Amino acid sequence: MSERPNVLLISIDSLRADHLGCYGFPKPTSPFIDGLAAQGVQAEKFLCPGLPTYPSYTTLYTAQHPLTHGILAHGSDAKLDRNAPFLPQVLVDAGYTTCAIDNLMHGRIWFGRGYEYYIDPSVRLALLTMNVTCDQLNKRAIPWLRDHKDEPFFLFIHYWDVHWPFMPPPAYNNLFYNDGNPTDPKNTALQEFWKHPLGAVAKETWLRTPKGPITDPEYVAALYDRELRYLDDGIARLVNALDELGLGENTLVLFTADHGESMTEHGIYFDHHGLYDCTLHVPFIARWPKRLPKGVRIPQMLQVSDIAPTILEAAGLEAPEAMEGRSFWKALTGEDPQAGGHARVISAENTWQSSWSLRTATHKLILSRDGEYSHRPPRELYDLVADPKEERNLSDQCPELANAMQAELESWIDERLKVLGKTADPLTVQGPSMRMTLLQNPDA
Repeated sequence: MSERPNVLLISIDSLRADHLGCYGFPKPTSPFIDGLAAQGVQAEKFLCPGLPTYPSYTTLYTAQHPLTHGILAHGSDAKLDRNAPFLPQVLVDAGYTTCAIDNLMHGRIWFGRGYEYYIDPSVRLALLTMNVTCDQLNKRAIPWLRDHKDEPFFLFIHYWDVHWPFMPPPAYNNLFYNDGNPTDPKNTALQEFWKHPLGAVAKETWLRTPKGPITDPEYVAALYDRELRYLDDGIARLVNALDELGLGENTLVLFTADHGESMTEHGIYFDHHGLYDCTLHVPFIARWPKRLPKGVRIPQMLQVSDIAPTILEAAGLEAPEAMEGRSFWKALTGEDPQAGGHARVISAENTWQSSWSLRTATHKLILSRDGEYSHRPPRELYDLVADPKEERNLSDQCPELANAMQAELESWIDERLKVLGKTADPLTVQGPSMRMTLLQNPDA
């Protein structure tokens, strides 16, 4: 490739794909993002292989499965190997000016690897991660673009607005909730949530009004959607600034998320755990005017570990051999529409519970390694074609299929552990992130 693009990688913490209009959501939460999809290419089935945030972003940067890079939880003392491949390092070594507008390095030092500039406005805030807004990030990102517009750059910006607590600006207060009483004391739909450690805190803080606690989960979902609408406006300001600087035609803009968010599905309230599609299915959009087609949707299963190899191929660079993800650059350009597709995606979570999942084009198997806390079944099987919301567990009804998928999953885990020189399942070793944090600090 003769022309090496700038790269603007926009990632949203906790954004589920199906709350965007371009993924079928009926409410106008994302007009600008929808327009971005219309200007470029959209992946229909983009999945994250690791939960929560640290495992997912480590996967994005290394293009390795969490089982390989070893970061499977927030609360463990696991560290990324210094020799692991890392996207920003490859790019800075190739002559790119690299910058992150982010705060992940506060939690894990390796997130700063390869960045010449690391800008974190959240250090001014009480809650480093969750309280930073898109406007605060844009105030740093847009001037940086202006100052470095004549250099080949890789800019990563990590927005947090749709991560709980959901506290949209007042200007968005009247959106997406027209009927009902959000504090109706007769509504008991959130009673189970109040028993959860996060729910107990939320009831006394961000889900409380002068009239009492919020009782309607539909109102909480509306808060999430208001945050998304606010974020959509913020992303519009960032991308429009890029275009106004004359950078649009030579910049590959990528839009994605680390994981989704459960609203109330499967008894999980406003949190990102559970290996269901509301949490695993994230958006992916790519725009590069005159180089990528407009309004194209690619249907194959892709995953977060595929992003780094795709960026490197777009830049005409070789992906390090240790990267496991598959470039789907030729699918984006239309040269090979099936490029990069996966027949299966294996995901792991270490949040309030520890679980593995195996997803094919038609079915998903979920195996709990520690279901006591969340009261989930030890094994779940879903027909994703007939039951896309994953409401009917077929494990007992279809034992042959469940057994076959379980054997395939366990075999893959065992084989990978042998290659890595390990024997114990790291989910068990590292333990559930959120529960471990709570046990270590009951007042957190």
